[in-house]
Amino acid sequence: MLLAALGVAGAYRTGPLPPLGPLLDPVRGIWSVARQAELPREAEGRIPGLEARVEVRYDDRGVPHIFAASEPDAIRALGYVVARDRLFQLELQWRAGAGRLTELLGPRALALDRAMRALGLPWAAERKLAALDPAGPEARLLRAYADGVNAWLDRLGRGGLPFEYHLLGTRPARWEPICSIHLLHRMGWTLAYNELELVQDAARRALGAAAADALYPVNSPIQEPVVPNGRTAPRFEWGRLPAPEPGPVASGTRTRGADGARSGPALLPPRAPAIAPVPLPASNNWAVAPARTAAGHALLAGDPHLDLTLPSIWYEAHLVVPGRLDVYGVTIPGAPAIVLGFNRDVAWSMTNTDADVLDRYREVVDDGASPTRYRLDGAWRPLAFREEIYRGPGGDTLARDTLRFTYRGPLQRHRDGWLSIRWTVLEPGSGFGSLLRAAQARSAAEWLAATSDYAAPSQNMLVADRTGTIAIRATGLFPIRPSGRGDTLQDGTGTRNDWTGFWPLAEYPAAVAPRQGYLASANQQPLDPRVNPRYLSAHWYAPWRALRINRLLRGGQRLTPDDMRRFQTDPGSEAAELIVPALLAAAGRRPVDDTLARAARLLAEWDRRYTRENTRAVLFEAALGALRELLWDELDALEPALPRPADAILVALLHDPSNPWWDNRETPERDDRDAVLARALREGYRRTVARYGPAEGGGWVWSRIRHANIRHLLGIPALSALGIPVQGGPGTLNPSSGGGGFGSSWRMVVELGPELRAWGIYPGGQSGNPASPRYLDRLSRWEAGALDALRFPRAPAEVSGPAARLSLEPAS
Repeated sequence: MLLAALGVAGAYRTGPLPPLGPLLDPVRGIWSVARQAELPREAEGRIPGLEARVEVRYDDRGVPHIFAASEPDAIRALGYVVARDRLFQLELQWRAGAGRLTELLGPRALALDRAMRALGLPWAAERKLAALDPAGPEARLLRAYADGVNAWLDRLGRGGLPFEYHLLGTRPARWEPICSIHLLHRMGWTLAYNELELVQDAARRALGAAAADALYPVNSPIQEPVVPNGRTAPRFEWGRLPAPEPGPVASGTRTRGADGARSGPALLPPRAPAIAPVPLPASNNWAVAPARTAAGHALLAGDPHLDLTLPSIWYEAHLVVPGRLDVYGVTIPGAPAIVLGFNRDVAWSMTNTDADVLDRYREVVDDGASPTRYRLDGAWRPLAFREEIYRGPGGDTLARDTLRFTYRGPLQRHRDGWLSIRWTVLEPGSGFGSLLRAAQARSAAEWLAATSDYAAPSQNMLVADRTGTIAIRATGLFPIRPSGRGDTLQDGTGTRNDWTGFWPLAEYPAAVAPRQGYLASANQQPLDPRVNPRYLSAHWYAPWRALRINRLLRGGQRLTPDDMRRFQTDPGSEAAELIVPALLAAAGRRPVDDTLARAARLLAEWDRRYTRENTRAVLFEAALGALRELLWDELDALEPALPRPADAILVALLHDPSNPWWDNRETPERDDRDAVLARALREGYRRTVARYGPAEGGGWVWSRIRHANIRHLLGIPALSALGIPVQGGPGTLNPSSGGGGFGSSWRMVVELGPELRAWGIYPGGQSGNPASPRYLDRLSRWEAGALDALRFPRAPAEVSGPAARLSLEPAS
């Protein structure tokens, strides 16, 4: 959920409700939203700047097929139809990136707005817009989209406003070209912001450099890279993890007093945003070459995992400009392009690269409390200042901040000093133009060339074409650092530590037409360090999804589109395959007690698949949770703000039974691996019974325990879809988050035969109007793991179903 994930859910309650009289007016009040629920069979509109008539046909799934005479006209129409269906979402998206949610939602959004502005997102958006050539293609694209959105706004009376504006007592702001840049920055914060340096710095202070580097490593101990490394199986590198250095490593390290309470200053004091401010986004994509498919055509699957919201983050659309453009897929409301999709010859999808594209520099300033200058190459330089004013819905001033900038970027206080930031999201370039050019490609090679200047956030871009070529490339700006490593704090007093440029395109992680006949990315480390040791990031995602999809693809020689669909909700768990045997073996080697024996017997009955009907995954999850607590107890005690190491590190420790990390040094007994594993399994069983009852009582059924919760953007329960049973669990190809608000946001499968075929689904519907039949019409099929056939008509007359018709004319 957009706002829940950002800590401002329910912000609509922060101010007084509008007077009930206008709210309940039957003509212009809240009830009027029901009149907007259905698409009229015939409608007309006018858009300033439109060069020629545009025909829009809505099919029976509510998808607009836009037939225009030029690309700018197609984008104007796209802005119009997105505003027609998703106006409130459009406004929330750009305000979240601009740090201006308080103007709509009031004081509860203030902390988020402050965080976005402190990171320099609005400042960078203004600089990017000013740098654009007003007559250039990027500026024309942004202006065209704004023309379309505002044309819809101009025809709205109060009675036509979305439900949320009635509830908040506000009206929508006009859309400006900079709003699309704010949206891109919001996605950059979600996908490309990290605090690797702060984690590493705190870990080194608490544990020492050797232990910190082992628990938060540059390279994953399990290698199944995006770029094939020539192996036919994953590589596991189990080395001995060093223990923390004895005694307090730094004066700031927390210690325990005689009463067991933590004392001493925190290494990572509370600040905004804190470490890991949002759930880590995750996605899957894969492609299969014709030699491995049943029909002899390339197959591509895309499956981005993001916040689940109503309406969805995605909006389906089809843009046609004869001889120039014919692209179908999904756009993010506010983006003047199709982001993921296909044309007649090429299909593509993306996953987050998770590259480290942000560095922090320790700065020496003239005044620790209120600096005006910073030291660089032996001389003092003046800081740049920017005043930020945060206003409420009525225009009242809620707060003011003074932001400081070095030549690298924003300056922020940290601990007892100041850090500056350089971040590719703040660099020039947007990426929308490259997406529009990519939509016109006729081959995988042309598509890769079109996206070569895409800047941020970095993405694993997967593409396949009708000739059978499959390819993948991690695309974006990858900094070249003099130190060779970006997860440690840099000395900011000299330009010698600055980035010296960005990786050249030829060195991007990439593979084209691999011998293995398939490609897959699931946010794992892109490059095997034995093949290419160059630093790209650190603290990588646990590679469970990457292991699973590669296992499935290796085993398939005559794959079909339906296989691809089934893989998207495959319930198998590679983490369970590695951890369950260790739990069972430890239980077998420990002294027998009834509780441990029963727990082991029940866990052994599990096939390690998170199916809806299984009754043992809950026991594994509880045991794994207890194991994390027992294993990382000293880490939690030394520095509670540190994130726990990835489960890949836990699995590595399973191969080192006497490692000091297994021992709780606050107890006189010497613990080893088996003692801790047995204790975790026993404790997991106890917790499961305490919460869900005995195993025979029916309370352990996975579908009763883990759900998807798809919340309305303002967190209104009656307008949300809650408690949806899901197949899948943590680390599976269809992952489920603890709160259920995160998961598969768009599933797509494309077969690139002589006549392209495609299928797709997202949870929700095209309309953001809760009274519309198109608000939730896709949810049941998404829940079942089904995909809809995606219609790809060549002309308006081919649009199927009881289509609604919209004619757009140039405004006089």
